[in-house]
Amino acid sequence: MKIGYKPFQLELKYPFTIARFSRNFTPVMLLDISLDGFTGLGEASMVPYMGENIQSATDFLSNVDLSWMKFPFDFDELTAYLDGIAPGNPNIKAAVDIALHDLSGKMLNIPCYRMFGSDPQKMPLTSITIGIDTPEIVIRKVKEAENCHIIKVKLGRDNDQDLIKNIRSVTNKPLFVDANQGWTDRNQGLDMAHWLAEQGTLLIEQPMPKEDMDSNAWITEHSPIPIFADEAVQRLPDIEHLKGAYHGINIKLMKSAGMAEGFKMIQLARKQGMKVLIGCMSETSCATLAAAALAPLCDWADLDGPFLTANNPFKDPEFNDGKWVLNDDSGLGLSGYKL
Repeated sequence: MKIGYKPFQLELKYPFTIARFSRNFTPVMLLDISLDGFTGLGEASMVPYMGENIQSATDFLSNVDLSWMKFPFDFDELTAYLDGIAPGNPNIKAAVDIALHDLSGKMLNIPCYRMFGSDPQKMPLTSITIGIDTPEIVIRKVKEAENCHIIKVKLGRDNDQDLIKNIRSVTNKPLFVDANQGWTDRNQGLDMAHWLAEQGTLLIEQPMPKEDMDSNAWITEHSPIPIFADEAVQRLPDIEHLKGAYHGINIKLMKSAGMAEGFKMIQLARKQGMKVLIGCMSETSCATLAAAALAPLCDWADLDGPFLTANNPFKDPEFNDGKWVLNDDSGLGLSGYKL
């Protein structure tokens, strides 16, 4: 089994600003794994707050030897093997997992979503993220997002209500809100949750710092709209500690180390009576389609990577009536590789 990889700088259409930082690009590692004449593609999107970069991904991959794997692949064994190389590093582990799922689908001649029992007809609407910006730029972003039926808004600063009012001046579309741990007072946070409910908000992600479990749980108990864990949930073991503290979780393949564990996280969250949002980092079509394969198993989707990037090296997936469209192509269904 042969592994190839190449660093790529994914440029953003606009500076991406949230509660605590801003950036103009995301370092990405694009991966290919070949076996018996088939090639699977994967992606690691390494946003700064997760601590990975091109060098750490390269160092990790230098220790990866998949010669022991036999087809059909055992993804539980893969997860254990990758975790045994080094702790952490979920982004580059996700790239290996995604590439092997794409490869497996191509060798089986089936789309990846069938591996998980996903029904394309149950694809949820996906939101598009509006980062913190000037009123003029925010309005421009909203108008450019006319094909999406849900707007996701980044909050967590002292002008949150002004930002929402600015968006409401041009659209009545329902909202997702992500505070990115930016709220620090639980009472003010709850007041904001009630106000946001009046503004047509469907859910709020990570209102308080992830370490402040009590405040997040208190807001969850009293909030009129669902509260979701984001930074507070990374991988499968985290979910056990979150029941009662949040209504739901935001799964991202770059946090879960790939599709195999992401699927298990969906199943465990369901068993605990929690709602599921599947989200993304700033990503190409590769990781977007990997997450879209699982999206029909979730309540909501926030898979907007291709909309926010300026140099997607793949063709954008088909998007219709606010939803990604899963096709019958084998593997992830990627096309238009431009590197």
